Amino acid sequence: MIATERFPMIAKTMAELEDVLAEELINLGADEVQIGKRMVSFSGDKALMYKANLHCRTALRILKPIHSFKADNPDDVYEAIKKIDWEHYLSLDKTFAIDAVVYSHIFSHSKFVAYKVKDAIADWFMERYHKRPSVSVTNPDIALNIHIAHNQCTLSLDSSGESLHKRGYRIGQGEAPLSEVLAAGMILKSGWKGDSTFIDPMCGSGTLLIEAAMIALNIPPGIHRPQFAFEKWNDFDKELFSDIYNDDSGSRDFHFRIIGSDISSQMIAIAGKNIANAGLKKYIDLETKPFQNYTEAPKPAGVLMTNPPYGERMKPDDLEGLYSMIGERLKHAFTGYSAYILSYRKECFDHIGLKPSKRYFLFNGALECEMRHYELFAGKRYDRSRSEDKAKPRPYKPSTQSASNEEKPKKKINARYPEKRVPKLRINHRPSGAAPAEES
Repeated sequence: MIATERFPMIAKTMAELEDVLAEELINLGADEVQIGKRMVSFSGDKALMYKANLHCRTALRILKPIHSFKADNPDDVYEAIKKIDWEHYLSLDKTFAIDAVVYSHIFSHSKFVAYKVKDAIADWFMERYHKRPSVSVTNPDIALNIHIAHNQCTLSLDSSGESLHKRGYRIGQGEAPLSEVLAAGMILKSGWKGDSTFIDPMCGSGTLLIEAAMIALNIPPGIHRPQFAFEKWNDFDKELFSDIYNDDSGSRDFHFRIIGSDISSQMIAIAGKNIANAGLKKYIDLETKPFQNYTEAPKPAGVLMTNPPYGERMKPDDLEGLYSMIGERLKHAFTGYSAYILSYRKECFDHIGLKPSKRYFLFNGALECEMRHYELFAGKRYDRSRSEDKAKPRPYKPSTQSASNEEKPKKKINARYPEKRVPKLRINHRPSGAAPAEES
């Protein structure tokens, strides 16, 4: 069945990744693409909505607006929501939940807005059936999003459910894991698509490695998710989604290596579990190895990308030594590579002592960070900063903790989680109603 009716949609993302997401949507066939703040609006049909959820690496969720209105007080919100014919979207046997996002001096509490929307929906059903559908915060059948900017309100169906950064492959992590969406955004901004070696020498639980492998092989990032919210909608087209889900025509071969190392053997073990669960052991090499022990870079040269500690849990002296060591190893061991370092402290970059060829502003959670790109040519291009010439950096003395920004394991690996093969070859769409895989 081919769905041809087109409608507006909104893809939510992290700040500074809007341009990457817009390009992803255009490549999927989206029309009327417009970049906003932490979002991209576009139009398309049901097939595109399914594809956007499955294929967009930098999207957090895909919303389908169903009603827009103005509201100058809470009662206006209640009345507008109550006018909707809810039988198109809900029934008494389905549960629902409401997520409210409010930027308004009129409505100061998002939870209060969510309550007004809930009350309006409940009263609509009570007046007709003397019953009401139940609210389920954890796993609703229908997820709704109400967005208010000043007095402009938009009610949307959330077609994703859980945030799309929850790919489904992660079964272990460190204390400060890198978001899968941010990791994918970093790689896509670098332009790397599998055409050279990729190495993360402070790999932690392996997020950059896994996202890089999925990009290189063009594996959809949502292939491991147990479910999308649109699968519970009244108009869900199982045949259409199954065709999209099992289409491997875009798969690519990968002729290079993805390499990850970390000072912590515990983090390498966790990374190995995540990589195996993603079905990518064939493409990623892991090793317990401190960054400073690299005397020669893997050949052929390619891209080095890493997310070192920012100083939240390290003493300033240790941080200075760490970043000086990074700069020294980049200069002497990784000639010919393009290096991308994510951090949020200017002094960290100063201690690297190399001149970046480009700077990308990104957000890691609430932290306003930078990813700096260093072209590692030999000769004068390696001239260190004047401040480093005046004083030798402190020698770096590594601790036994992970050298990545994931310094302590958060929880034990779930041994019951099954290993999966490369998912692009999955033949049959999971049956409706099947129990989803356990997710940590």
